[in-house]
Amino acid sequence: MNPLNFHHLRYFHAIVREGTLTKAAASLNVSQSALSIQLRKLEENLDCALFERQHKALILTEEGRIVHDYAQTIFRTSEELLATLKNRGGRYRNVLRVGAVSTLSKNFQMKFLRSALNDQEVEVVIHSAAMRTLLAELNAHTLDLVLSNSPVMRDSELALHSQLLDEQPVSLVASPDKLARGKFKFPDDLDGVPIVLPSLESNIRATFDRMMEQAGVRPLIAAEVDDMAMLRLIARDTGVMALVPAVVVHDELQAKILQEVYQIPDLYETFYAITATRRYPNPYLAKLLRNLKKK
Repeated sequence: MNPLNFHHLRYFHAIVREGTLTKAAASLNVSQSALSIQLRKLEENLDCALFERQHKALILTEEGRIVHDYAQTIFRTSEELLATLKNRGGRYRNVLRVGAVSTLSKNFQMKFLRSALNDQEVEVVIHSAAMRTLLAELNAHTLDLVLSNSPVMRDSELALHSQLLDEQPVSLVASPDKLARGKFKFPDDLDGVPIVLPSLESNIRATFDRMMEQAGVRPLIAAEVDDMAMLRLIARDTGVMALVPAVVVHDELQAKILQEVYQIPDLYETFYAITATRRYPNPYLAKLLRNLKKK
């Protein structure tokens, strides 16, 4: 396999973006035949077909999707390179690229990023994905930070750092009209009671399960949810008791749609900012984290 021709890769990227050879050729200001030749050379170099021809449509093959994912990362990195060198004297970059783990509370994201979102001199780009994907993008310098519920393991090859941003108490919440009268006794009153819980991968779920096991209490698991936004909706719309950080259902508690049944002692949801060591770090990120320390 010959060295990758990035000129060919950019043509391929344009074809995917535009959807057809005709539109891509027009956007690149080249002839359709010339574009077809460049695409064929890329496929020959990679020894695989990147598109399936179905009637007049071009459908990415599995290999095509892989190449497209890498192409996007490569071109984002090139943009990052130009922006970084342009602003290496400390001038404002005006863009803050944030990755957020898909299951992270949207309310927490808003709380953390509010000052940046309200700042008219900075554009905030938020990308949600799995942790593994986000860390790869952070390492490729296409993200400035990753927001997560757990810290990242230190790795000698990846200079990543985790900073604890916040700890939020975890509560049992339910619809007021579904609550039994009388004082709630934790954990005994959970025995045999339907409850919505975070998924098994959640840190707070592991601690909660251990509490129930030690007390000999067996709640009825109505649902297990790995997305806090979905957990919030289930709690709000069904009234079934749910285990959730208070920040996730802040609006519902304020509006009295949900009521806090019991705040569980020594059980907290944690929020971390994960950053990578960079020669030219985003100055706005440093400002954001400094302001957080002052609070």
